[in-house]
Amino acid sequence: MANPALTEAVYYILLSLIEPLHGYGIMQNVEQLSGGRVRLAAGTLYGAISTLLEKGWIVALPGEKDSRKKEYQITVSGRKILCGELVRLTELVENGINILNYNPKEEGNL
Repeated sequence: MANPALTEAVYYILLSLIEPLHGYGIMQNVEQLSGGRVRLAAGTLYGAISTLLEKGWIVALPGEKDSRKKEYQITVSGRKILCGELVRLTELVENGINILNYNPKEEGNL
């Protein structure tokens, strides 16, 4: 079965979790990676985290006893899904470039 297409938010969340991060760190990283286009509200982020935990694509790391901050990290399964999405997105871009005869380095291609 082919990998499911990921939403942009989920793609950036998984990409952010190559290194362990807590929720606020994920929100900041997603915004930075997307150049400010993707801004996650807390409810959206924690809903996505819950789903990603259920799918086994991320894990919650054991935290310090007195800390409320949970850190999360991508799993091997999540990394495979992320790499599959990268292949899918690359195909989309390559097809568009080829069909439109588009060179992103030239101005006035449209």
